[in-house]
Amino acid sequence: MACDSSPGRLATKESCRPSLGVPVSDLQEEGKNAINSPMSPALADVHPGDTLLEENEERTMIDPTSKEDPKFKELVKVLIDWINDVLVEERIIVKQLEEDLYDGQVLQKLLEKLADRKLNVAEVTQSEIGQKQKLQTVLEAVRDVLRPHGRALQWNVDSIHGKNLVAILHLLVSLAVHFRAPIRLPENVSVQVVVVRKREGLLHSSHITEELTTTTEMIMGRFERDAFDTLFDHAPDKLSVVKKSLITFVNKHLNKLNLEVTELETQFADGVYLVLLMGLLEDYFVPLHNFYLTPDSFDQKVHNVAFAFELMLDGGLKKPKARPEDVVNLDLKSTLRVLYNLFTKYKHLE
Repeated sequence: MACDSSPGRLATKESCRPSLGVPVSDLQEEGKNAINSPMSPALADVHPGDTLLEENEERTMIDPTSKEDPKFKELVKVLIDWINDVLVEERIIVKQLEEDLYDGQVLQKLLEKLADRKLNVAEVTQSEIGQKQKLQTVLEAVRDVLRPHGRALQWNVDSIHGKNLVAILHLLVSLAVHFRAPIRLPENVSVQVVVVRKREGLLHSSHITEELTTTTEMIMGRFERDAFDTLFDHAPDKLSVVKKSLITFVNKHLNKLNLEVTELETQFADGVYLVLLMGLLEDYFVPLHNFYLTPDSFDQKVHNVAFAFELMLDGGLKKPKARPEDVVNLDLKSTLRVLYNLFTKYKHLE
């Protein structure tokens, strides 16, 4: 008897069994039929295990046609390259997101590096229970960092450990956005997701569209374009002139404390110079217990920059067009915006 090997169908041992003339109850056969319905074409790469569902359970998978979309491929590549750049000192190389991130090991290292904090988890876990416990701890730390403010996160322990690529991509995009990763995420990336549910012993499939990224402005939470956007995009040659003017301005005041700035993006990243500069500009002493004079973690640096922003508001300046995290993550444009705000108001001071 010849096996059914028509295009778009799952090649399994079950498809080679002779028909017994009775209703088919094998879950793999049900899954094959549901997934190969007219609504779900060309799902030949779905693993048979993906269709072994309990009653009312559902499984999701990306339609292979979406996986071939150039923008989707670019998103995956950009995120893999970013992770490998961050973890280069750990000698960790990620090749496939769902296979390398599901157990929490790489995610742990990535978050520790990005947030500059150590997680209290076992280094290596082989059992599924141990992996899920570790993953739970890592994802709780991710939640603490992202502070979703009531918004539902688009991933959980089961989806990440189940190698759900959509959930993993949502997680990585959120981390990249929060930590202002020095990468350009492709805009408006969406995928078709096949949802397979089992109801009353039968599998039913449907398609939904899952949005992974929007526009750069929405992704990065940016404000309206301003002179610095134009400067970076169209007049990068003038950037050095602007930086030199701002360095002269800040040193004019910081020199009073025997401090000197040579690199704007790095020396303001921990917030210390920003706080001290505000005290000098407004002519007051900032109590040392209000900020970290020698911050040694990402959170402490964010605290310092956020505190400096509060001092700016108290001094009558508008709210900075940047987040504290932007400055801490060495985003030059954000740092220039903040300093230019100060320059505009205080340049007349002797």
